[in-house]
Amino acid sequence: MWSTRKRNSPQLVPSKPRNLPNGSKSSDALPVPRRAANRSTGWLGPSVHLKGDIIGTDDLLIDGSVEGIIQLNQKRLTVGKEAKLKADIDAGEVIVSGHVKGNVRATARIEIKKEGSVIGNLMTAEIMIENGAEFKGTIEIDRSASNNSDRNVSSLAVSPGPEGTKTNSSSQDAWTN
Repeated sequence: MWSTRKRNSPQLVPSKPRNLPNGSKSSDALPVPRRAANRSTGWLGPSVHLKGDIIGTDDLLIDGSVEGIIQLNQKRLTVGKEAKLKADIDAGEVIVSGHVKGNVRATARIEIKKEGSVIGNLMTAEIMIENGAEFKGTIEIDRSASNNSDRNVSSLAVSPGPEGTKTNSSSQDAWTN
C-alpha cells in the first residue's frame, strides 16, 4: 500500500541562454536596463518605432526608433547602440550610444559614447565626447541650469576635433538605413 520508493519530484535545472540562428541570445537573456537605487527606468525595445512626443518623470532607455520630442523632467535618457532618434531632447542627463538627429538639452550632462553620433546643437552644463564619436553641431555650456549658477555661460562652435574624433559633415546618416 505505501511505497518506499521516492516520488519523482521536479528538479530545478539552471537555464542557459539559447543561441538563436542569427547568433544572438534568446529573449530570456535580454539585458535588464541598469538602474540607480530608488530610480525606475522605462524601456523602449529595439522593435518599437514611435512617432510622437514622450513626456515622463522616469529615467528612459531607448533601443528602438523615435521621431518627435522627448521631455524627461530632470531624468536620465539613455540612447542605446541600435537606437535611431529624430527628436529634440530635454532631460537632466543624456547618454548617447546610438544615433540622434536633433537638438539636445541636458541640465546636468551630455555624454556621447564612441559608438554614438549626434547631429544637432547641444546645451548642457557638462559635456563628454569620447574618441571615435560622431558629432556635428554647436555646443553651448550653460552652467546656470545646474547648481553652479554663478559661473559664466559660454558658447563654442564645434570644428573638427582632435585626432580620433570624427565630425559628420556628409549627408550619410543613420536615417537612410
